[in-house]
Amino acid sequence: MGRNPAVGRQGPAYHAAVIPTEQEAARLKVKQIRSSIGRPDTMRRTLASLGLHKHQAEVEVVNNAGVRGMLFKVRHMIEVRKA
Repeated sequence: MGRNPAVGRQGPAYHAAVIPTEQEAARLKVKQIRSSIGRPDTMRRTLASLGLHKHQAEVEVVNNAGVRGMLFKVRHMIEVRKA
């Protein structure tokens, strides 16, 4: 297994989404800002399960623990904001 690409890489050159808690927002808008090409299959499946099938796609999801776990796994490929 390779190292998680988001660990230790912060700043304008490297994006890592900040995921709000359930108290901050009931629903979240998630936008895929990086391609899944060249990424592990687990990350591709996580994006697909969130409803993100193409680059620049945007979906609205419920903010619960399961979804936040999926968002955390692909946080370097997405942009998250309150709905």
